[in-house]
Amino acid sequence: MTHLLLPLPAEPAVPEQACLVLADLVGSTAIAHALPLGTYTALMAELVQVLMLSFELRGGRVLQHQGDAVLALWPAEATAQALCAAGEAHERAGSLGLAASLGLQLQLRLGIAVGEVITGVVGGQPSAYGLPVNYARRLCDVAEPGETLICADAVGLLSAALPCVPRTLPPLRGFGPECRAYRVLAPSARVTPMKTG
Repeated sequence: MTHLLLPLPAEPAVPEQACLVLADLVGSTAIAHALPLGTYTALMAELVQVLMLSFELRGGRVLQHQGDAVLALWPAEATAQALCAAGEAHERAGSLGLAASLGLQLQLRLGIAVGEVITGVVGGQPSAYGLPVNYARRLCDVAEPGETLICADAVGLLSAALPCVPRTLPPLRGFGPECRAYRVLAPSARVTPMKTG
């Protein structure tokens, strides 16, 4: 069997400082067991579309989604907009029409991390590589239903009025015990970036 390798870029990619948001549906496996496949597929399609549109409306670039998870990227200086998009994602997932007609109340977990990434297009789909992608995934994994966890570096890019509290984390696979995160209490459109210069 011959394997085709994708060509390497002609010029080295330039790293950028970015904010990554990962949203994941709570209890999707149980929902998949409970619903006929066609109904489950329609529900996931509606959820993913709503998440993608929510992130894009707040200036995010949707990178990829797999099943019920959506990953989006903002420039690091737009972390406030990413946080607003996260809050709106919770609200929109909780009010999906199809879910309501099925008697379901959907909840998300979200993880937000900032740092250096390299972006590009792989197989026709925008992608990002770097530790913030992994960190956002780990934060999302340990978040409680309905919770958004944000890394300490992301908090540093926001105004002092950020409504959050420190959150004790279990050990995060691949990250040391120095990882600090915050639980966002009430994200809203009123959160503004810090003034610089």
